[in-house]
Amino acid sequence: MEINKLLDELYSYSLHGIKLGLENIQKICDSLGNPEKNYKIIHITGTNGKGSTATIIETALLKNGFTVGKYTSPHIIKFNERIRANGKDISDEDIVEIYQVVREKIKELKITPTFFEVTTAMMFLYFAKQKVDYVVLEVGMGGRFDATNIVNSDIAIITNVSIDHTEYLGKTIYEIGREKAGIIKDSSYVIVGDSNEEFLKAIEEKTKEYTDVLKKYKDVEYNLDFKKFVTNIKINNIEFNLSLFGDYQVKNFLCAYEALKRLGLSDEIIQKSVKEVVWQCRFEIYKKEPLTILEGAHNIDGMKNLCQIIKEGYSKEKTVFIVSILKDKKVEDMLKICQEVSSNIILTSLKENSRGLSGNEIYEFSNKSEIYSIENNMVEAYEKAKKMDKEIIVVCGSFYTCEKFKKEVL
Repeated sequence: MEINKLLDELYSYSLHGIKLGLENIQKICDSLGNPEKNYKIIHITGTNGKGSTATIIETALLKNGFTVGKYTSPHIIKFNERIRANGKDISDEDIVEIYQVVREKIKELKITPTFFEVTTAMMFLYFAKQKVDYVVLEVGMGGRFDATNIVNSDIAIITNVSIDHTEYLGKTIYEIGREKAGIIKDSSYVIVGDSNEEFLKAIEEKTKEYTDVLKKYKDVEYNLDFKKFVTNIKINNIEFNLSLFGDYQVKNFLCAYEALKRLGLSDEIIQKSVKEVVWQCRFEIYKKEPLTILEGAHNIDGMKNLCQIIKEGYSKEKTVFIVSILKDKKVEDMLKICQEVSSNIILTSLKENSRGLSGNEIYEFSNKSEIYSIENNMVEAYEKAKKMDKEIIVVCGSFYTCEKFKKEVL
């Protein structure tokens, strides 16, 4: 089966929408012989920070000599990015082989799974075939009814909770926290990176035994190096030079650090590995001349985190944003946050995405001040930004915005 045809068929499962629940994925995995039971699991959920935390853990485990699978979403350029074994994306050939096995089981079971359920089943089977020691498993949405949640994790990490995906997860921190706490199993060592009282109330309904890294490492020190774009973190006088840049990465690092220490890794291994962590579209330096940053920042917390970094390093007058935001996000509030740190905001289009808006539609959510301009063509938006001769150009608002930029701007 040719890969492009296969991916078209795989993406067609998206027409079935988002259906949270474990019945389909459990049936598929049972029919495959329960591949999800063949390795140790580090299960990660949270509104933001899942991917960064997962990638820090993956990098350090590999550096320590373990075989490691990592499952994340969404992908930025290629589907293959979602499923990685031993630091490499799954090959097209393996996608074809694994998908055909899973597809046959789906036909036999006569069920109608979602895209994420099919992809998750493929991941579990692939990692079993690769005989990995650990799988670092990022939740797609929520936790309790997410397709990844058929596992019994060795470590369960909840990075944080803020208001997002309210139509599926609830409208309060407590309600969303309960959904995310659903990944906690009797076998799990539980790590949290958020001290919100409503969130902790939800956690404590599930377990009283958890480690809050913000309390455990309350004396942590850090600084942002705006020359090298490194986050320098110090714990007990031991310094870690994290290649992921930003204040918000400190909490992600602490969650990962606690997990890695639980697994017996030395500070020396962790020090070496965090210098090498690579994670797309998380304050990613696309170009240094002009300085161009790609940042997913797809919800209010993500945008606040991004703008905190910008505020620390650059003046409002020297910053230009290229922004597109999906219509199911809090567009007006996210634009207000952008306005605090940038005197020029170019609104561009994600209209090709079913959840996307044009620059003109996004403009209607703004206060319509003179700082806004509209350029629906991404290439033209970037050319316009470069002509403004600012210190920094920031492309943000959605991972799809970053994906489009990478595909179209050469």
